Amino acid sequence: MKIAFYGSSLLSSYWNGAATYYRGILKALAGHGYDITFYEPDAFDRQQHRDIDPPAWCRSVVYPATDEGLRSVLAEAGGADIVVKANGVGVFDRELLEGVVAGARPGALKIFWDVDAAATLDEMRGDASHPVLAALPALDYVLTYGGGPPVIDAYQGFGAASCVPVYNALDPDTHHPVPRDERFACDLAFLGNRLPDREARVEEFFLKPAAALADQSFLIGGNGWETKDMPANVRHRGHVYTAEHNAFNCTPRAVLNVARDSMAHIGFSPATRVFEAAGAAACLITDAWEGIEQFLQPDHEVLVARDGQDVAEHLRALTPERAEAIGRAALARVLAEHTYALRGEQVHALFQAHVARAREAA
Repeated sequence: MKIAFYGSSLLSSYWNGAATYYRGILKALAGHGYDITFYEPDAFDRQQHRDIDPPAWCRSVVYPATDEGLRSVLAEAGGADIVVKANGVGVFDRELLEGVVAGARPGALKIFWDVDAAATLDEMRGDASHPVLAALPALDYVLTYGGGPPVIDAYQGFGAASCVPVYNALDPDTHHPVPRDERFACDLAFLGNRLPDREARVEEFFLKPAAALADQSFLIGGNGWETKDMPANVRHRGHVYTAEHNAFNCTPRAVLNVARDSMAHIGFSPATRVFEAAGAAACLITDAWEGIEQFLQPDHEVLVARDGQDVAEHLRALTPERAEAIGRAALARVLAEHTYALRGEQVHALFQAHVARAREAA
């Protein structure tokens, strides 16, 4: 079966936190025999900051971010058995969704894949003309990479035929333990782009503990932080390429995860960084959000912090031996229950069930 997937970028994680999610899910689906084409625009300097070359398991099409480029890739939607529009492409999001729905052949499986469901739902609540609202009657599935029951209920309340979370996970071929790299040596590291709905939480959970622990060292990676005032014991690394993520996670005594406002509020939304860090056997400290126990056991496989004071207290008490034990336990848990191979089986089963229902109806 052919899949036409329209997303932000498969090749670059630059201002594109969903890159490793797309790679993990689609690589797993390719293992089930799907013929996949990923369409991404040449936008936001992502092609100048590629992390990977086009992979063998997926055809990659990079199109100009122009009206002509848009038309050229939408023309291919009609040749696919499954058409997918992911949110957050950044250019032509409305036109891509409308074009995918209109251009899909009769009987094709039509999917909106939401990698920021909490934010999308907030937009839909405030905009009766939102393109996702208009598209829902024609879509077979809304898939999300988080959100749990609150997101399922909200999407079905808006009229989605079916909403299924397909959570972030680990690709152990990509994220795994590696030797230390002194470029990333510190007591606590955080990796994430500077975004409006994350910045205040980074101030609370990362910069506040740094100010309180002047004798400890902190490292922040990601785009946009170069103009941010920070305590003297914080180093800014800038963009960290995917190939460096393992060393970034393995080297510090602990690694911090900070959810964006919307994801923390709705819960059940572990970021890609959670599984990347666990896959590298890092000691992870995460801000508190509902549903964490579904993925990692607090105090055994992860340390949970309600605020910056909790982060500081964790760091004061965290010995290298305990950090190593937490990291080992987290790695064992995600390898057993949270790999992209398992997520791929979940999505494959959804696709096969749809095909079976369509055959029955015919």
